[in-house]
Amino acid sequence: MSFTSLLSTIATLALLLAAGITTGKLKIIDEVSTAKLSTLIVKLGQPFLIINALIGIEATPENIRSGFLILLLGLGIHIFMAILAHLFAKPIKGFDERKLTEFGMLFTNCGFIGFPILESIFGETGLFYGAFYVVSFHLFTWTWGIAILARGREDIKITPKKALINFGTIPSLIGIVLFLTGLPLPEFVTDFSAYIAGLCTPISMLITGANLSRRGMKSMLTNPSVYLTNAVRLIVMPLAVTTALWLIGVPDYMVVFGCVMAAMPTAAVITMFGELYRISPGCAAELVGSTSLLSVATLLPVIKFAEFLCQHRL
Repeated sequence: MSFTSLLSTIATLALLLAAGITTGKLKIIDEVSTAKLSTLIVKLGQPFLIINALIGIEATPENIRSGFLILLLGLGIHIFMAILAHLFAKPIKGFDERKLTEFGMLFTNCGFIGFPILESIFGETGLFYGAFYVVSFHLFTWTWGIAILARGREDIKITPKKALINFGTIPSLIGIVLFLTGLPLPEFVTDFSAYIAGLCTPISMLITGANLSRRGMKSMLTNPSVYLTNAVRLIVMPLAVTTALWLIGVPDYMVVFGCVMAAMPTAAVITMFGELYRISPGCAAELVGSTSLLSVATLLPVIKFAEFLCQHRL
């Protein structure tokens, strides 16, 4: 693990976030721009981010085994975090804010921010692991995530179609098929995929910064759900996941990988759902923006904690 590379990646993300805040303050990226850019990333960038991480990886028996172990690990981590998020969100009084807080505690920005962090730690293998983990993320987002937001609402429905056919699961399936078959792709196709995938991290951080710039500091500082979500999402969740994985004896790389995925800030998709279903979109932006900002300071210590545990096996 190269902590120099990791620190460089975190610093780069911090600068991108600062650039987003600045462009938001200057009205270069306004509310209309962030909405359109969010749609662009969700419907175009994210699919190619997933596919690009899986193409070009040799489908050896070891890689196939590792990939599907990561998928199972992701499902287990999400179940564990779902239980914790439900319990920790109960003190929030506002009904809509309680739903967003639970959602924000559970779902992480495991792709747009997680992928560059994984690459800085594991190299290209980290992107391969991340792609399989993202499959579990989307399965939970479009099932349990929608169930959280649907509480008290008759107009929000969970359907098998939404759970199985969305902008996360379909590219995951395409990527897995390309990985398993080893289908050779022309260079211009792989280059195109890499270019589109490369849009995700910078644009998502700019969007987050711009959204954060439009929320007054007073609003965030007086919102109890912001404090609670940041504490649980950035500290409690990664420490709990890391300790649980260490106790059950999974390999060291899975302990560190699980720690990284659990330590990411709140998933940006919460702002899209907040706007779509009119569930306190301002609060959603605060949760994404504040956790993204503070994760710059919390990420390295929790990864150090995971490394410490790996060096002190029971």
